[in-house]
Amino acid sequence: MRIAELPREHFEGYELVFSYDSRAYYDLKMRNTENVFALEFVRVPCPPVHKEFTDKLFAPYWDDPHAWGLWDGRELLAIMEVTPENWNNRLRVTNLYVQEGYRRRGYGSLLITKAKEIARSQGRRAVILETQSCNTAAIAFYLAQGFSLMGFNSCEYSNEDIARHEFRMEMGCLIG
Repeated sequence: MRIAELPREHFEGYELVFSYDSRAYYDLKMRNTENVFALEFVRVPCPPVHKEFTDKLFAPYWDDPHAWGLWDGRELLAIMEVTPENWNNRLRVTNLYVQEGYRRRGYGSLLITKAKEIARSQGRRAVILETQSCNTAAIAFYLAQGFSLMGFNSCEYSNEDIARHEFRMEMGCLIG
């Protein structure tokens, strides 16, 4: 196994097809008053749900993205893309992908460790990423990697994100 940077000239536009199954989601309970904003994220079981979406490496809206691949010989098993957020001195993981059939083997952990190393070497204060409230397997993985909830957006994808049980969650790891 080796982790190597993926050359932009060969991987720009490389399509990643993300898919996951979930049997739970995080429900958002909010109370807003003049003196209190109270939030509670409660994990709720649900019937099985399958989600799938695509993304491409080196999207033009990221500032200076870099991607790394985890290789087993000539086979690309996992990919991570990161971009600096210079305005707040964080490193954002824009994509983390492990091929189906190779998940739960520690490959994602190796790439998250690489992201933390990159952040340290660049003097960044945190590594941050986005996930969805219904992707409970990813949330459990990020928690196991030392990440915690840093924020959320209740209308990132639509005006019905909370009702659909799929809102944006920002998870991050402070770099010391």
